[in-house]
Amino acid sequence: MNRYPKAMAYLFFFLTLCLSGEGMGQTKADSNRPKGIHFTDGLWKDIAAKAKESGKYIFVDAYTTWCGPCKLLKSKTFLEERAGAYFNNHFINYTVDTEKGEGIQLAEQWDVTAYPTLLFFSPEGKLLLQQVGFVDGDKLIEFGKQAKAKK
Repeated sequence: MNRYPKAMAYLFFFLTLCLSGEGMGQTKADSNRPKGIHFTDGLWKDIAAKAKESGKYIFVDAYTTWCGPCKLLKSKTFLEERAGAYFNNHFINYTVDTEKGEGIQLAEQWDVTAYPTLLFFSPEGKLLLQQVGFVDGDKLIEFGKQAKAKK
């Protein structure tokens, strides 16, 4: 017969909390945050100004809602942890629907005619590299490194 059932229950609860990370400074919001690429919202002029100010390059995902490869990028490549680590550190990441709002003019300005189109800009806003079609995380990182090497 166990003489300390409540004490054992509390100990079990405490250990569960510690091992889950909840009791170790990790918040539920942190554990729910996607590990992939984090995209910034806003207007292109604000993204460009932020890049110039911070010295970071810009990565743009130009997509449409009906594009199958675009959806695959969002559900696979952009969620890859390695891709997220690289792009979140080196780029301001921006995604734009090229059939809505400002995206229509941006697609025209950037000569986007196929989807998805991945664009890489210098911190000064100069287009450095443009890639069309689906890529995996490793290939995306390779393109990011190529763009940064162009300066």
